[in-house]
Amino acid sequence: MHLSRHKIFIRLRRTPNQNKKPFSPPAFSAIKLKIQIPPIERGVYTVTLRPGMAQDRFKQETEALKNSWARHKSVELRGYLVRGVQDPRINFQSILTRHFLIDRVFPGQFALVMEQELRFSLVVNWLLKLLKASVTGDQLSAVLDALLDDEKNADGLQIPQFISQTFASLALPNYICDLFTWAPVETTDAPIQEYLLNTFQAVWRELLENERHQPVSLLEPACGSANDYRFIDASGIAHFFDYTGFDLCEKNIRNAKRMFPDMRFEVGNVFEIDSPDKAFDYCFVHDLFEHLSIEAMQAAIAEICRVTRQTICIGFFNMYNGAEHIVKAVDSYHWNVLSAARMKAVFERYASHAKVIHIDSFLLSRFGCDQTHNKGAYIFIIKM
Repeated sequence: MHLSRHKIFIRLRRTPNQNKKPFSPPAFSAIKLKIQIPPIERGVYTVTLRPGMAQDRFKQETEALKNSWARHKSVELRGYLVRGVQDPRINFQSILTRHFLIDRVFPGQFALVMEQELRFSLVVNWLLKLLKASVTGDQLSAVLDALLDDEKNADGLQIPQFISQTFASLALPNYICDLFTWAPVETTDAPIQEYLLNTFQAVWRELLENERHQPVSLLEPACGSANDYRFIDASGIAHFFDYTGFDLCEKNIRNAKRMFPDMRFEVGNVFEIDSPDKAFDYCFVHDLFEHLSIEAMQAAIAEICRVTRQTICIGFFNMYNGAEHIVKAVDSYHWNVLSAARMKAVFERYASHAKVIHIDSFLLSRFGCDQTHNKGAYIFIIKM
């Protein structure tokens, strides 16, 4: 692959370790965690609600959730979860979700590019860490010089092995050269340039431009202001899916419709999804379940599983390898710490298989990276 317009220059040869196994898509290469699933009485997680019952049962919680978002201005909601380490262009869960979608329609076809996009995210996140520590432009240039000379230290700054390995896997020039030379010599206060953050959006658009596939149905509950969809679209992935997104917050839906007037964005409630059983081939959802009471969370899981026919991809931001959920009410909101074992057990009541991917463990195992910003980030792949 030689995408010269975007300075990727991915070599189709193995990097220094010739015995390294070929990369397989992350959704199918989860880290095996030692999760002890606590004993659960049969039926304890089964939630059966008559039409309209969910709205009555969780009316107070629904209103609290609505109000918690409605108090924010539309412009604030539009910029929520799309900046810094949460930017879907460099956020690992968002990237893995896009890879999940691509692999649904082109299984195994783009594994090499997927690995390189994850490496790109590692590089940018490390750069953001350096910028937060107020490194100078000269120090950034020194990092590039050290990489070019295959050195592990740049004027006292230790270069992680995953950075060196990524640089070695790319031909010259490449995006790392640009990332570490963009800043003015005397300051690094300026944000990373948009064209650099958009590197892999351009790569995916070029790769997928001539691909064809019959659209398959896709649901995104709690879609926000098209927080993830806008990057799915910018990467050239959206036209392979018949997408529906819904959110409780009307301001979010108005934002999404302004950006994508022809797409199906609706005000909706995850406790009672207005669709028949198995209406959607696939579903993905991020950062939802931690904000619900345990009872409401179980109802939401039941609904999402009810309307999904094949596979669900779920991102969690506040999870741990413990036996019990830790319930934390914040005003009229929730900020729970969820048990990976408990959640796996819940989904397995409805699905044939639930795969757990701890982001921190995955990146450490795959790339030797131990510098993730959120140790509580997980992805679940739920096979119905």
